[in-house]
Amino acid sequence: MTEQYVLDLRQVDGTQTAIVGGKGAHLGELSRIEGIRVPEGFCVTTDAFRRIMAQAPSIDDQLDQLSRLDPDDREAIGTLSAQIRQTVEETAIPDDLAAAITHALSRLGGQTACAVRSSATAEDLPTASFAGQQDTYLNVMGPAAVLQHVRRCWASLFTERAVTYRQRNNIDHRMVHMAVVVQQMVFPHTAGTLFTADPVTGNRTIATVDAGFGLGEALVSGLVNPDVFKVRHDEIIARTIAAKQRAVHALPGGGTQETAIDPQQQKQPALTDPQVLRLVRLGRRIEAHFGCPQDIEWCLAGDEFHIVQSRPITTLFPIPKTDDRENHVYVCIGHGQMMTDPIKPLGLSVWQLTAMAPMHEAGGRLFVDVTPHLASPASRARLLDTMGRNDPLTRDALETLLDRGDVVPSRPDTNPGTPPANSAPTPIETDPAIVTELIERSQASIAALERDIRTKTGPELFDFLLEAFKEHKRVLSDPLNHQAIMAGMEATWWLNDKLQQWLGEKNAADTLTLSAPGNITSQMGLALLDVADAIRPHPEVVAFLQDVKDEDFLQKLAELPGGAEARDAIEAYLDRYGMRCVGEIDITRPRWRERPTTLVPAILDNVRNFEPGAAKRRFEQGRQKAQQKEQDVLSRLRTLPDGDRKADETKRMIDRVRTFIGYREYPKYDIVSRFFIYKQALLREAERLVQANVIADKEDIFYLTFQELHDTVRSGQADDQLIQRRKDAFRSYHALTPPRVLTSDGEAVTGAYRRDDVPTGALTGLAVSAGVVEGRARVVLDMAKADLEAGDILVTTATDPSWSPLFVGIAGLVTEVGGLMTHGAVIAREYGLPTVVGVEQATRLIRDGQRIRVHGTDGYVEILS
Repeated sequence: MTEQYVLDLRQVDGTQTAIVGGKGAHLGELSRIEGIRVPEGFCVTTDAFRRIMAQAPSIDDQLDQLSRLDPDDREAIGTLSAQIRQTVEETAIPDDLAAAITHALSRLGGQTACAVRSSATAEDLPTASFAGQQDTYLNVMGPAAVLQHVRRCWASLFTERAVTYRQRNNIDHRMVHMAVVVQQMVFPHTAGTLFTADPVTGNRTIATVDAGFGLGEALVSGLVNPDVFKVRHDEIIARTIAAKQRAVHALPGGGTQETAIDPQQQKQPALTDPQVLRLVRLGRRIEAHFGCPQDIEWCLAGDEFHIVQSRPITTLFPIPKTDDRENHVYVCIGHGQMMTDPIKPLGLSVWQLTAMAPMHEAGGRLFVDVTPHLASPASRARLLDTMGRNDPLTRDALETLLDRGDVVPSRPDTNPGTPPANSAPTPIETDPAIVTELIERSQASIAALERDIRTKTGPELFDFLLEAFKEHKRVLSDPLNHQAIMAGMEATWWLNDKLQQWLGEKNAADTLTLSAPGNITSQMGLALLDVADAIRPHPEVVAFLQDVKDEDFLQKLAELPGGAEARDAIEAYLDRYGMRCVGEIDITRPRWRERPTTLVPAILDNVRNFEPGAAKRRFEQGRQKAQQKEQDVLSRLRTLPDGDRKADETKRMIDRVRTFIGYREYPKYDIVSRFFIYKQALLREAERLVQANVIADKEDIFYLTFQELHDTVRSGQADDQLIQRRKDAFRSYHALTPPRVLTSDGEAVTGAYRRDDVPTGALTGLAVSAGVVEGRARVVLDMAKADLEAGDILVTTATDPSWSPLFVGIAGLVTEVGGLMTHGAVIAREYGLPTVVGVEQATRLIRDGQRIRVHGTDGYVEILS
């Protein structure tokens, strides 16, 4: 194939990123949109860049060194990237390449002032903008200067910030190439940016215009505060006119200069209102062409707008798709499930097929549409009450939308017989036999599933699974199941409300629920202490586990003294709990049975931090504390007016909470047990697809929905491009923070605690487990990398049930996500850990190793050092 070094912008379209880079492809595509003015110019293609790189063989070794560097080693990255830039800039441009560039320049007018702009192939993509990482040079005049700045643009692929970004995002430096865009310079009176969606809230109906005098560089570099206009439905809804003291202007001989603005002009708007509205209409046309919200750079010369760049806004959270134009309000499921990471497509679809309510997907997360519940007063009150108990931030976000009155239509209750907002489900007797019966039903159903699925393969397996999903939902929707869960939760709320009212004591139920019987999740944490007891007496086993990296380590254990006993203890634990893992609502996540090395750090922590028999002692201490608390509360109540009645009611509620609160964790255990059985069957099917050369890797099925996988098995054909697109999209979703509440306009609504009882500088959260504790903060984002000492306070994003093995060895807990009745909170109370959840950005604001004080009774965290 003949190398092509120069392409006119009018020859370029959006499909040619590999040839002209992201910026070049977008500019070429922009120039094709009717009514959009793009300055004339040409692209120096990636063929030219590759030729220059081939002329500098030393770069190969430098790139090898670069790829091995830690992304956080700024000094080494800075030194090596500077060497690479110098190598590129000093490499001579071959005569034929220089001639091609000079010839293209002559068509613009040889001495025409130009903008010379970097355009990398991994730039301005839907999944990563790379904005501002490579260089742009303005008002470059004459062929020699243009060639020099083309070289500088090539070198800017290796700026420290660009290199670090690629390292952090696992992008191979050799896979990214640099094109250069050369355009006629526009000398504007005014320039700036236009976001066709609000970049802060995400609202797609609000466009934001930033404008300043002179070249746009003054705004981009932060030299001036711009005028800001917000436009919705062709109407300016907000404006801020800044005092614009400085501007950047082109110099007659080339280059730019910062200048002062005449004081009389400083507070003049950079754009008139009609110009703002005209610009936003142009932006909407560009957005419609590209099919997604755009970040647009523009300049105004005379009375004509010139578009000099447009890229996707990559930070916006996607909106769930609907087939209507109505307003919708969505609540994120992940915050309630303690799993805010993205979920792969198979995981999303299996959860949707087994969930008790319709689920909507966006950004790899699941949402529930609560609009119908918000529309009528009675259902709205019930929803807000439930949300408020679980996550005050979600409730506040919903109330913020309701107070605005422009999102949710209000309608009267259609059914006057609707029960009042604070009504409880039909009560059941305080009878432990109810819990026993529910667990036996669950175990029998799971045993039948495990037995019957073994013989199913091919399309028959998928038909079987669809029936299994119905059984899954039937077990979960059993009225008795719901009544038992709510009985424990309602009794907890009753105790907290009444004992604060009668005795002035906050969160008394936290102590009363210590070591409640039948909690499968807290048992899981204590059982890992028993595993440590089986390992602790054998020093060779302990030493072996400290260096374990391979997942087959259990087979090798038996060769060591005491190893068979250790292996049997771990195997027994995996038989009972091996279906669990972090993020377990995603069926595609590796389970402990599949990746037992995940448990090794927690086991070793238990070996180091505890004495033999700790599990039984821990449980018994909790039980006795709860018993003492019960006696104390009841005796204090009896001294009050009408004390015997209050004490009798409280005793009934204490018995009720201890009967049912442990069962709160069992339905999740049921779900995850079924998920592992489904997953094993689907992976066996995936192995058959690999053997038949239908897919390359068995985990490729994780990027197909359940129905797509069914179709693949039936047809014996897979869409490789679809799988690759899904992998790319899934990677991009990790950079997005899911909002608690999201509207169909794309607005991400964040709630606030609105409290005035928190000390200045403290981090506010939700009190879910009483007590105050000081200790060393250990910020842990990956359970498999935990290294905890007794007395440490665990700080993490969220804790689903799989984190509970770590709870036995810590003194307190702080999470970014959580509510009063989420799994982590229930287990924290059972273990008596002072806990504050819902602390926004806790893992960023608290540094690993800092000393902190957790106020689990009042719901805030103080950073002490």
